Amino acid sequence: MRRRDFLKTAMAATVMAAVLPLEAKETPLASNEHFADVNGQHVFYSVHGTGKPLILLHGGINPDCFGGNLAELAKHRQVITPHLQGHGRTPDTARPLRCESLADDMAALIGHLKLDKADVMGYSLGGSVAQQIAIRHPQVVDRLVIVSAVMKQDGFYPDVVKAFQQMEANAPNVGPGVKASPLGKAYPDVDWTNLFRKTGEMTAHPFDWSADVARIKARTLLVYADADAVRPEHMVEFWKALGGGQHDAGVDGSQRPSNELAIVPGTTHYTLPVEPMMAEMVGRFLG
Repeated sequence: MRRRDFLKTAMAATVMAAVLPLEAKETPLASNEHFADVNGQHVFYSVHGTGKPLILLHGGINPDCFGGNLAELAKHRQVITPHLQGHGRTPDTARPLRCESLADDMAALIGHLKLDKADVMGYSLGGSVAQQIAIRHPQVVDRLVIVSAVMKQDGFYPDVVKAFQQMEANAPNVGPGVKASPLGKAYPDVDWTNLFRKTGEMTAHPFDWSADVARIKARTLLVYADADAVRPEHMVEFWKALGGGQHDAGVDGSQRPSNELAIVPGTTHYTLPVEPMMAEMVGRFLG
């Protein structure tokens, strides 16, 4: 793939939806669709299925990125799918985009719904937000699933990091193309150029959460594609930070760590959330 095409792909994979000028309360809602005013944000969320709650956090471009896996997960659980700040039907605000503040929003939503604790699963950007929920609000997280996310910036391949660093400057070139795409037509009120700009401003800052990750108490499953945007060395580094990969589990498996690592064959960062194997693995881990 040419560098220019790769840049567009990487940027598209991390974009967020933008401003919704229409007041959310004026938007007709289906019976499973709701808004919650939490942490200064007007957060849209939908509810699917019944059972133990699972907060399912989407990646950076598509609030509907899990495809049929949402229905599979909802066969045995109550799956709650919020739209993060500036995504889909959650209006953007003047607040900068930060994983930490998005995590605070989701913890506040869990409290608003009176869930006490919930399982939390996030993909890509949502995986970063899920990490921060477990770090900043451990009391609201039971089990944690992190899909195709990193605990520090250089966990991505250098070309991906470079794309993040160029995203803000390239926003005027990429935004109109997303607006004209099927996703843009599904969310016609989104100002994609603005969201590329805000996302670029967020992702340009180096970060390293490894020390905080090592203190996560929630039982955790890491999931990656075998051709991910994340370097395989970082997958192992992340896994070790959670206590994995330290020694043999023993013949009876009694020495295995409580946390788990999965690398899904035949997938990429962009196909992993709709991979049918995902729902099966996550369902087994969540019990």
